[in-house]
Amino acid sequence: MEPFFTNDAIVLGLLMLTLAFVFITSSRKTGFWAKFYGIVPPLLLCYFLPALLYWPLGLVSGETSSLYHVSSRYLLPAALILLCLGIDLKGVINLGSKAMIMFLAATLGIVLGGPVTLFVVLNLFPDILAATPEETWRGLSTVAGSWIGGGANQTAMKEIFEVPDNLFATMIVVDVVVANIWMGFLLYGTNITDRIDRFLKADTSAIEALKLKVEAYRAKVERIPGTGDVIVLMGVAFGGVALAHWGSDVITPWMKQSEASLKNMGLDSLTSGFFWLVVLATTFGLLLSFTRAKSLEGVGASRWGSVFIYVLVATIGMQMDLSQVFDNIGLFAIGIIWMLIHVSILFLVAKIIKAPFFFVAVGSQANVGGAASAPVVASAFSSALAPVGALMAVLGYALGTYGALVAAFLMRAVAS
Repeated sequence: MEPFFTNDAIVLGLLMLTLAFVFITSSRKTGFWAKFYGIVPPLLLCYFLPALLYWPLGLVSGETSSLYHVSSRYLLPAALILLCLGIDLKGVINLGSKAMIMFLAATLGIVLGGPVTLFVVLNLFPDILAATPEETWRGLSTVAGSWIGGGANQTAMKEIFEVPDNLFATMIVVDVVVANIWMGFLLYGTNITDRIDRFLKADTSAIEALKLKVEAYRAKVERIPGTGDVIVLMGVAFGGVALAHWGSDVITPWMKQSEASLKNMGLDSLTSGFFWLVVLATTFGLLLSFTRAKSLEGVGASRWGSVFIYVLVATIGMQMDLSQVFDNIGLFAIGIIWMLIHVSILFLVAKIIKAPFFFVAVGSQANVGGAASAPVVASAFSSALAPVGALMAVLGYALGTYGALVAAFLMRAVAS
């Protein structure tokens, strides 16, 4: 469907007006909007309203707009740099082993969820599958690659298991829509995190200590920024983005010279330019946090980083075509069952080790969403926590191919 607006200047204006509407209404302290936002977090609306602009309104389209590409390649690395400036790395390390355990539990949920789901569907609801069992497990291997690692891992699965282009396109739709719906639930969960943590009997002391320490530092250095301060801030942010792109442009072709060897080792992500862009931007931000640049937190580094994240959220939402759910209902049933198994394992492990919901959400999104959305979910808890999402997403890239291969072989065993 051709969108009504194809000019990206107009599309950006609509997205910014949407964000402004959310922030104006969420600032109300009384009345309907106060009650509404007591239930629905503002970030969730920043995500879903642009999806409604896509479908059913048909005003914009993520397929014809380049705004997501611009946001993910320019604004995301800038946000990572700005949000890392004020990070307390020691505090992140003090979050302990529960963060890693929940990340691995999320990966396990995807690895086991695929074959369990396929077994259930093949034995109880075989009629919902349009493809043969052989085609289905091959196609689902690409979803496993994406949900554990990202686009590079997804493409690797397509090549390894020779997935036809038309089936691959359908699996991309399943991947994107189911993952985005789950992200919406995670964003909603940030609004009721206290209740979830009480259910999990979680110890949130390390997270709260990190948030308080970062907030105390911000209060200490905060000042009204002048024009020069903002120019310097943008210079650091986008200078860092330029360095990250330059580094990615140098490293990626060098890595591609060893592409065959890296594929054999399951390290396809190392040939992805976006992978190196995220890694380098995060690294620059962390290094700058040990320099005088850290004081830029006082003139709004994290505030600007959050603005960039919100724009990114809106462009991610614009990518989601909810009408596709009805066009591929059988495969979406598989995707939803798979996601429910992933979630069940996450909450079971969290309950056992008493992990906070923050680790549940970010561990899941670092797998399912990757570097573009894990910092978004983490920052929904606090901007001080956004770098945690970025660091965990990088780990997801590293494990993506290995986890997806295990899931694929298990699904092949179920389908045969």
